[in-house]
Amino acid sequence: MLFVDQAEILVVAGAGGDGCRALDRQPFTRYARPSGGNGGDGGDVVVVADPQLSTLLDFQFRHEFKAQRGRHGSGKNKTGKRGADCLIRVPAGTVLADAEHGHVLRDLVTPHERLVVARGGAGGAGSANARYASPGAPGEQRRLRLELKLIAAVGLIGFPNAGKSSLLARMSTARPKIAAYPFTTTTPVLGVVSAGTDEAFVACDIPGLIEGAHEGRGLGIQFLRHIERTRLLLHVIDMAAVDGRDPVASFHQLNAEMTAYASVLGERPQLVVANKMDLTDSQEQLKRFQAAITGIEVVPVSCATTAGISQLIQLVWQQLQRLPVQAAEGSAHV
Repeated sequence: MLFVDQAEILVVAGAGGDGCRALDRQPFTRYARPSGGNGGDGGDVVVVADPQLSTLLDFQFRHEFKAQRGRHGSGKNKTGKRGADCLIRVPAGTVLADAEHGHVLRDLVTPHERLVVARGGAGGAGSANARYASPGAPGEQRRLRLELKLIAAVGLIGFPNAGKSSLLARMSTARPKIAAYPFTTTTPVLGVVSAGTDEAFVACDIPGLIEGAHEGRGLGIQFLRHIERTRLLLHVIDMAAVDGRDPVASFHQLNAEMTAYASVLGERPQLVVANKMDLTDSQEQLKRFQAAITGIEVVPVSCATTAGISQLIQLVWQQLQRLPVQAAEGSAHV
């Protein structure tokens, strides 16, 4: 499925129906009396978070959504029917912002959460209720920017070929693409990790970053928004330096890229996953890394042999129990 995480749409609420101008003369009365009914109100445009959706693909080719207009009033003081609402379903985790003014309207994190983004116009008054019949009011109209930020407790970060996709495949039932070339992962991938009988958490693997990503190099930082909600980051390091990238330098460079995007990500709790420990020289590199990087726990693993994977899962679960949910609040990037 094509992964789409940004879209811009136009929403138009329904106009109110016109009030009716009519006269009604009852039997045995001398004069006719005004009997025009009011027009019905226009329908609203409502956005709802649908837990069954995982992408904004539906908005790739459809950019305009309109609610139904209210029906006109009629004689004998009959009020027109209210217009039907327009329901727009988006994935949970979608941020709604006003495209013209830039301010955020709502972050739809909770499944089935609803927000009225454009209200329908009021129906016009009929002659039975006002001196003159009046037309219905137009509905609200606005342009919205949608931005999806995946909801995951743990984010996997690292340079290309560090083994993030392999790690997610070992930890969860997700099956991301794995290959021996850079940027194998081109879109974020979610996986549910089981930490016990009734214990589980969601991990997110984002495409690999490179030095200068905040300047648009490689795939840039376009997917970093998907780890803004995470409570814990797993910094996956190629401890065998297969691609010739120094593990210590990799750690500092990647954290600098995250901080350049949003300072809050640089302060997010981290665990270092020392991957590829089954390869030559990895033990020596690990000792050097632990001497240079202090204050962060390092977990040695091998995705090839699965060594250390179960210990990593338990450690991550323990860390998540200590971290408050409020720590997952991301920056104001929209």
